[in-house]
Amino acid sequence: MVGVTVAPWPSVGNSTCDHCEAHITDRFRRVFGDDDDRAHRCGDCDTYARSSRGSATGVDVRASDPETSPGRHGGEVDV
Repeated sequence: MVGVTVAPWPSVGNSTCDHCEAHITDRFRRVFGDDDDRAHRCGDCDTYARSSRGSATGVDVRASDPETSPGRHGGEVDV
């Protein structure tokens, strides 16, 4: 029998972004999410720069929000 490694933290059951409902990993929630491992924003609806400054925890950060600043999320402005 092959040994199974068990993570020392509980797995989060509902792994979706609170903002856009995209699937996110438990690791993203633990690293970037709030104290309850909830991610308020994710890589689909926000930038890494904002997530690493706290937007995924629900904190309002100074960096431009891709939802209110078109063209700021790795793409061109839709016309």
